[in-house]
Amino acid sequence: MSATQSRDVDERILQASPLRKLMGRPELGSVVGAIAVFVFFVFFADSFLSASSLSTVLYAASTIGIMAVPVALLMIGGEFDLSAGVMVTSSALVSSMFSYQATANVWVGVGVSLLVTLAIGAFNGFMLTRTKLPSFIITLGTFLMLTGLNLGFTKLVGGTVSTKSIADMEGFPSARDVFASTVTVGGVGFKVTILWWLALVAVASWILLRTRAGNWILAVGGNKDAARAVGVPVTRTKIGLYMGVALGAWISGQHLLFSYDVVQSGEGVGNELIYIIAAVIGGCLITGGYGSAVGSAVGALIFGMTSKGIVFAEWNPDWFKFFLGAMLLLATLLNAWVRKRAEATK
Repeated sequence: MSATQSRDVDERILQASPLRKLMGRPELGSVVGAIAVFVFFVFFADSFLSASSLSTVLYAASTIGIMAVPVALLMIGGEFDLSAGVMVTSSALVSSMFSYQATANVWVGVGVSLLVTLAIGAFNGFMLTRTKLPSFIITLGTFLMLTGLNLGFTKLVGGTVSTKSIADMEGFPSARDVFASTVTVGGVGFKVTILWWLALVAVASWILLRTRAGNWILAVGGNKDAARAVGVPVTRTKIGLYMGVALGAWISGQHLLFSYDVVQSGEGVGNELIYIIAAVIGGCLITGGYGSAVGSAVGALIFGMTSKGIVFAEWNPDWFKFFLGAMLLLATLLNAWVRKRAEATK
């Protein structure tokens, strides 16, 4: 066998190595972190392994994960959205106020909210691609505008900072079943948001790994100029990613509304950072071009285990942000190490 043939065989064996494939996965670091957090709270929180506790953890993770998935895709595409948290509240407010003021079936308000929320996402993407300004500036402006609109418009229409109850309106029970119901399995209740979360992870993973659009997302996140040079529709891809975040905000907003039937206009501020943290813990690079939807789901799961594990362990919840910050730093360092090792073995 010649030296060239030997190298060819060696490369084929190397490419088929399961260890190489595992080391190259963006979510590897977050999975290791999730296992560590799980084992930690199993020892320090006596009730952590009970079915009801795990249901609570999954619910907390799902409320973050529904947004963390599209935010992760956006970060893989090289951009941020600082308006994501407030957009959730905007979506809920539009549904509630339109239904109440128009005395319409609440499904009409849900539909209008979908259109308005997608329009906000399209606006972010359009402004980004037209002005060439950083996404930080564009979405910070949207964040401030939505924060003011949420409060000002709610007080203008209803006279208070919260919406009126729509619990007695036509269509509310069916909408609550879709967005805020509880599914009982083995005597334990699981929120329907867990199903929404898993569905989004599956769809986002399919898009990223099995479609041409997924290649476009990775390309524009890695180098948008090079991507444009080879025919990738950069503008359309980025607008689509922002609309994906808007879709997640709409789902989360409807859950917020139909869980409580009223919405406080000041909610959502600060949640955008939690979504970004979940994506980063899950392996997404701040610089774009690298990450996975599964990783963002694991990041959200770590968030859920930590936030509820501290409660189950009966610790002071004031320490939660400390643990979250420590996990962010450790996960980022671990992800960077894993990526360097993966690149070194290529």
